Amino acid sequence: MEKHSLTRRGFLAGTAATGAIAALTLSGCGGDQKKEEPKKDAPAEKTVADSITAAVAYTSTNCNPIGNSSALMLAATWHVFEGLYDLDLHNYKTYTALAAGEPVKVSDTEYEVSLRDGAKFSDGSDVTAADVVNAFEKNMADATYGAFLTFIDAVAAKDDKTVTFTLKYPFESLLKGRLSVVKVFPAALSEDELKTKPIGSGPWKYDTINGDDGGTIKFVPNDQYNGPMPATCAEMDWNVLLDGTARTTAITDGAVLAIESVPDANAEQIANTGATVEYVPGFALPFLMFNTKKAPFDDVRVRQAIYYALDIEKLIANQMDGHAAPATSFLPEAYANYHRASTVYSHDPEKAKSLLAEANVADLSFELMVNNNWVKDLAAQIKEDLGAIGVNATINETKIDWAALAPSESILPYDVMLTPGDPSCFGNDPDLLMTWWYGDNIWTEGRSCWKGTPEWTQLQELLQQAREEADAAKQQEIWNQCFDLIADNIPIYPLFHRETSTGFQAEKLEDFAPISTTGLVFLGTTPLA
Repeated sequence: MEKHSLTRRGFLAGTAATGAIAALTLSGCGGDQKKEEPKKDAPAEKTVADSITAAVAYTSTNCNPIGNSSALMLAATWHVFEGLYDLDLHNYKTYTALAAGEPVKVSDTEYEVSLRDGAKFSDGSDVTAADVVNAFEKNMADATYGAFLTFIDAVAAKDDKTVTFTLKYPFESLLKGRLSVVKVFPAALSEDELKTKPIGSGPWKYDTINGDDGGTIKFVPNDQYNGPMPATCAEMDWNVLLDGTARTTAITDGAVLAIESVPDANAEQIANTGATVEYVPGFALPFLMFNTKKAPFDDVRVRQAIYYALDIEKLIANQMDGHAAPATSFLPEAYANYHRASTVYSHDPEKAKSLLAEANVADLSFELMVNNNWVKDLAAQIKEDLGAIGVNATINETKIDWAALAPSESILPYDVMLTPGDPSCFGNDPDLLMTWWYGDNIWTEGRSCWKGTPEWTQLQELLQQAREEADAAKQQEIWNQCFDLIADNIPIYPLFHRETSTGFQAEKLEDFAPISTTGLVFLGTTPLA
């Protein structure tokens, strides 16, 4: 059923996406034609539908744009808020959003950005430089986004419409992409308002928010918006459906126009109803995370043994229907900055047993905490593979309470965790992606607990060297050392890189295209009746 598809989307350096039913039609070129061409009928007038409807695959109840890392609410944020610059998630190029143009370089470490004329929040108030400064300062202090913004020394309002950025060191090549992480909101909003129903300057605004499973997020147009991608219809409704079968039913019954995370087992069923299913390669991945403060997972040989025990090719064939590639490095092979890591974890049970013996670990039993989303389908085979080397993993499927995994001097209440992630929703430069899981932040301090080890300290030094390196080739050499160090130590490490699947009614969604990360993007999309 699978054919190559051609869409308006550009992904990385020309990586081809695959589609379930999309077809490519070619027309030839001829010489001069003597005879008169037949007259063509005028194209039928298109009728815009009242709403964009979608089914989304993740839940969240926190819509605060500060430090937002929820797959659901981050996607919502793209439609409600703007940064100075935003990322086109189809090709990872930045475009001007609230900014009037390019950053003006005052010196190697100082830039000025002017705001778009007439930019307003959805309540009618003007967007000011003070709002931008407030948004940056709060995100810089945030445990999640702060690690992306360490290059900034200070942000100040030069006047009502101009923001000045003072940097700690030159950061020109990555500047606009990194500034796009911060979304702007009125400085007057309280913390409660940010968490429950914040407002922005984007083309849509929240009407009602229920991000629980079975709930709906309703958006309506922001009539104050004066940017390049205004809302195209009267409303947009996202149905939150954690269950893949429920999302499949929603699109096959015509209740929605698009769904994210198509279950592989249902892809052909969806395609047979006339919808399109596309798979886009990217950085979506499941990973194991170890509590590196807790014995025996503080021993890297034990962590490596677990990875060597796993038959990833079998996992991909059986559970992903082939729509993934084994991890041969932190980055997927399609990425321009890819480097094959010095350590690649092939299926090698004997090596796994040898590593456990070297670590003096016998009769290992532990709890595998499994997030209650798509990764739960991987758990049974992981348990079986570990059993083959004499390791007993007890599966605990749960909705992970991330708030409980906070910085602590005590040992955190888990052994090993299986959960998915994809920080490419923030950008795709190697520094950002590595900083997400391995930087000086909550992941290394309160989740993997890897912070403070000699290897973690070495990685931070390498990352900083790469940030300050102006020569692209030398920067890549430093990043390669980072990829090797991460692969050797694996406090958190991908099992495979997954293709992201999206189902949609192509004939009813004009200018819509899937993206390679979690979420759906309807900016500039028009629903047709």
